[in-house]
Amino acid sequence: MEAFSPVPPSWTENAIHSLDFHCPSCGATAAEAEKVWLNRRAPVIGDNYERKWQEFYSCQCGEVWWGWSSDRPPSDLLENEESTQ
Repeated sequence: MEAFSPVPPSWTENAIHSLDFHCPSCGATAAEAEKVWLNRRAPVIGDNYERKWQEFYSCQCGEVWWGWSSDRPPSDLLENEESTQ
């Protein structure tokens, strides 16, 4: 998986935008994706002047979807790390 490749992989060509940041077909999370590609070459500047970029995911069900990095939900790993301290 080449998530940081500067060239978009061919599997991203027909991706659909997921507004809820999960697979629109089966509901799987981004963590369950089989392939990931981050479009870091074309960031967008948001209203608060922070950069965001497209994150593409190839789901185990065969759907390919993308969402804005700013829409990604907080990581469960952060919650687990805080509870162990």
